[in-house]
Amino acid sequence: MKNKLNQNIVNNQKELPIKVIQFGGGNFMRAFTDYVIDKLNKDANFNAGIANIKVTPSGSSFYTFEEQDNLYTLFIRGLKKGEIVDEKTIISSIQKSINPYEDYQEFLALAQENELQFLFSNTTESGIVFDELENDLDKGPHKNFPAKVTAFLYKRFQYFNGDKDKGLTIIPCELIDKNADTLKKYILQYAELWNLESNFSTWINTSNSFHNTLVDRIVPGYPIDDKQYYESQLDYNDELMVVSEAFLLWAIEGDETLLEKIPFNQANEQILIVKDLQPYRTSKVRILNGVHTAMVAFSIMLNQDTVKNAIDNNIINSFVNKLVYNEIIPILDLPEDELKIYAEDVFDRFKNPFLKHHLSSIALNSISKFKVRVLPSLLDYVDKFDKLPANITFSLACLIRFYKGNWQNENLPTNDDKAILDEFKSIWENNDYNIIAQLALENTSFWDQDLTEVANLQTEIAKILQLIDTTNLADAYTKYTSN
Repeated sequence: MKNKLNQNIVNNQKELPIKVIQFGGGNFMRAFTDYVIDKLNKDANFNAGIANIKVTPSGSSFYTFEEQDNLYTLFIRGLKKGEIVDEKTIISSIQKSINPYEDYQEFLALAQENELQFLFSNTTESGIVFDELENDLDKGPHKNFPAKVTAFLYKRFQYFNGDKDKGLTIIPCELIDKNADTLKKYILQYAELWNLESNFSTWINTSNSFHNTLVDRIVPGYPIDDKQYYESQLDYNDELMVVSEAFLLWAIEGDETLLEKIPFNQANEQILIVKDLQPYRTSKVRILNGVHTAMVAFSIMLNQDTVKNAIDNNIINSFVNKLVYNEIIPILDLPEDELKIYAEDVFDRFKNPFLKHHLSSIALNSISKFKVRVLPSLLDYVDKFDKLPANITFSLACLIRFYKGNWQNENLPTNDDKAILDEFKSIWENNDYNIIAQLALENTSFWDQDLTEVANLQTEIAKILQLIDTTNLADAYTKYTSN
């Protein structure tokens, strides 16, 4: 019988001062921020402990943290520069886990920690919102995340008498644009709603720093499907073990002052301190998310089922490479060398032998995804080069053909809003490819604009649709893009 993971299993484990308060101890944060802090503790003597705060009242796994002395195993599996990465480590950066819904005073007492400097969070995209019903400071614990943060910061402000050196460096990881700016806005709104003194709002503005971020790492989480394999790798029981890919990107708006507080540059990970996050967000959306969306219809119609299987197919591999290097990178704002390195990392992620990323799941809501992730690259390419990008144009035609709903006597996994599916059903009642292209492209409910106004796009889409239906699909791609 294996023992549960505990402090006795970890050699030379010392108690760390609480320098970080973290809202959210889910799979992502354990494989991302906690992992980074753990690396800095081990490699750069950062000497920072984390207080892990339960975000929601529901869920029982939180109690396992204390049962395991806040320790867990992280398996990192994937490719880096084409080389297999397959390693495991015990993460020991979390020092305590607190449930504010059971002990609110213990949560507030953290505000008195003298060495506390940082606040991290990942409360999902729906976490950074404002709830006007949370209208009383004294009615804690608040369920709303920004309200909890406001109450915590106000307690710290009071305890240290507004000391400007006791403000926090706040680095949220929620996947929303301008996550830190939004959180700050809501904190100030709660300060106003609760009629807190103006000096507190001044302290928030002048003594705390807020840093917008972009985070990227695939974390499938607890390996329930391969539980037996992972358990066989351990000589202890670990109910909090988590699996992630090897790739990690953390882009943070800041300057040298931030690196003086926390030595991210010593973590040997892709952690970028940048003045403007937007080019990095655009690059991620256009290259990683955009390629997923651009390849999905083409790949499924070529009988592929996962991203790895698709990228191992010669035709799709050629398509993806030309799409990225010839059509997307040339219209982005970051240095070309930097974008090429990122693209290589993306391709390593696509080839990850340990991760099954099903194309059918990527196909969900493909029209809205294409509009946000791929269409801007097509339009920017036309603006810059005054011609259509062949591979993006081909992917758009494949998508329109995909939404016909059947292919080679098989039903395709079209999974979208019923109104969109009904529109395509009506469009495909026509037999003239030029009319089909016109109806699909001019539909503003799909694209928020009339794409027939893009020079030659309707003609080219009609040509590709006819090729797809009258030629082997791989041959159709080769014939169209070789012209």
